[in-house]
This record gives sequence, C-alpha cells and structure tokens, in this order.
Amino acid sequence: MDLNILTAQEAVNNLRKKIEAVKLPDDLVISLDELFAQLSINSRNEQTFWQNYQIASKYISNLVDIPWFSQTTDILDLQFAKEKLDDQHYGLESVKERIIEYISVLALQKNRSPDKSMRAPVLLFVGLVGTGKTTMAKSIASVLGRELIRIPFGGLGDPLYLRGQSRVYPDAEPGQIIKGLIGAKSKNPVILLDEIDRVADNALNTIMGVLVELLDPEQNNRFVDHYVDYPVDLSQAIFCATCNNTSRIATAVMDRLEVIQMPSYTDEEKIAIGRDYIFPKAITDAGLKSEELIINPNMWGQIVRPLGFDAGVRTLQRNIEGLCRKTAKLIFEGKYKKIVIDESNVKTFLPQW
Repeated sequence: MDLNILTAQEAVNNLRKKIEAVKLPDDLVISLDELFAQLSINSRNEQTFWQNYQIASKYISNLVDIPWFSQTTDILDLQFAKEKLDDQHYGLESVKERIIEYISVLALQKNRSPDKSMRAPVLLFVGLVGTGKTTMAKSIASVLGRELIRIPFGGLGDPLYLRGQSRVYPDAEPGQIIKGLIGAKSKNPVILLDEIDRVADNALNTIMGVLVELLDPEQNNRFVDHYVDYPVDLSQAIFCATCNNTSRIATAVMDRLEVIQMPSYTDEEKIAIGRDYIFPKAITDAGLKSEELIINPNMWGQIVRPLGFDAGVRTLQRNIEGLCRKTAKLIFEGKYKKIVIDESNVKTFLPQW
C-alpha cells in the first residue's frame, strides 16, 4: 500500500478495519480508541502523523496476529501416546511413564470439568548433553497434537528478549513469548524453555524473575509483554524446561517445577538407538538406499564409542551421519556401488585419536 496517496483519515480507517476483522478482547478494543484519537490529533502535522502511523500500524499488526481465542484440540489418547513415545524414544521407560501420567491427568480434568482450565505441572528435564531432554519435550507436543514453541536460554542476557520492549523506543517489538504465540497461531502450545541454567550471569536474577511469572499458574493468566502492554492469557499453554543441572536455577523457580532426571545411555542402549532409530534416518537424509550401506553387527561397539564415553547420543549421531556422508560421496563418484563397514575399513569411516 502506498502511504503517499492515502489521506490521514483513510489510513486510520484502514487500521480500524484490521481491528474489526478479528476478535479481540473487548477492553483491548476500547483501549485502542485512545490510539486512534491520538492519531487523529497528530493528523494536523503530516510528518508527525506518518511517523506515529507507522508505529501504530506495526503495533496493530502484532495485536491482530496474537491468538487471543484460537487453540488446538488435544489428542488425549493414551495408546496413541505410548506408541508415539516408543517410536520416538528407545528406553527411558520411567520418563515415558511420567509423560503418560501427565496426559492422563489432562484427560481426566477435561472429562470431569470440561469448562475448567486444565492445570498441568511444569516438567523440568535434567540431564547431560544428548540424553534426550529437548526431544522429550518435543514429544509432549507431538502426542498432544499441540504446536511447539522453543525458546533457547543459552547465553540469554536481557529479560526484554522474553517480554518485549515498550513501544516508546525505536524498533521496539514483542518478546519471544508473544512472537512464539503468533507463530504457533494457538493460545495453548507447548512452550519449551531450553537450557534455563545457561543464562548469562549478569541477567540471572531478572530472568529468573520473569520465569517465576511465566511458570506460576496464579500469574501467567495475565502475562504482560511490555510491547503489547495488555495481559495475555498463558494459562492454557503447557510449559516444559530443560537444564544440565539445577544449581543456577532460583529456588522460587524450582518450587514451580517438577524435576525429571534423564539418565545416561548404556552402550547397549546406544547400539539399539543407533541401529534402529538414527541409522535408518541418516540413510534417507544422505540420499542412500538401505542396501548401499551395511554395517556389520559386530562393528556397532566401535561406532558407539570410537573416542571414549559420551553420556548422550549426539556423538553417535555425528558418527553415523559421517558414515553416510562418506558413503554417499564414494557412491556418487562411482567408486563403489555398495559399502559394508567391517574391521577392514572402519577406521577410514570413523574419527580416530
């Protein structure tokens, strides 16, 4: 739209039409009348008007995109959840059982009190790198059929990243919570707060304060982003968090979390994960056919632990993906039609000390 050919009144009317085209909270609509009144006053000065109009237009565009009333319908099927969790995660039976209990509580609350807001505990997955913390949180969204918002906390040094900046500042915008809701187009997503123990030292206290508000069901039904400047209901969202350890997490935050320990994988579990989960996907991702790369069964021990012990499966995943990439290169170059990993060539395909 070319603003230069619009009159001030036409521009204001266009903003009003945006508001009227969606459903917003009634008192928010009333408060916007003040914004339109201010624009009308500024219309006497053309330069001032268009500057304020651009700010107001951006603000209203964000407001109408927030899912104030839209939400997804939960899949509360325990059998489906069990199958999905088993398909996505090997082992971790105690963790998966806790997720099933979690879904059972949601289902029971919905069946017995359909008009009541469902309150679920906030799960904190604690474990070493690569033990499945983030993917387990993603699985909760998957089995419930909810959208997922992932907010990384690694190195986070400014609480405004979470709750936005006031519109009085140039280039102000909403925080990651509101941006996540806009992207999810749903008011009841799963919000994953990833690596909450890795916040920058100089912002630890203030960010922990924001977390208290986010995770407390008595407060998060009226979460105020500085940019939006109006309470947003987060009580229908499911929050999950991850960390490597809990030593840097404030006591007030820990009081609102249920800790779930993610155990390290044994070599036997890693072999099963590598063989049955990672390898088939890596074959497909590399553009290979299953018969073009075969791993001799007695080679899995070296693939799992070529450079020493690793609690998680990230090194294993990198090793397998490396095998597939090297195989794809050799096959594409026409040097081989099929590769079998065995004692004679394993050192060529795996990293060595």
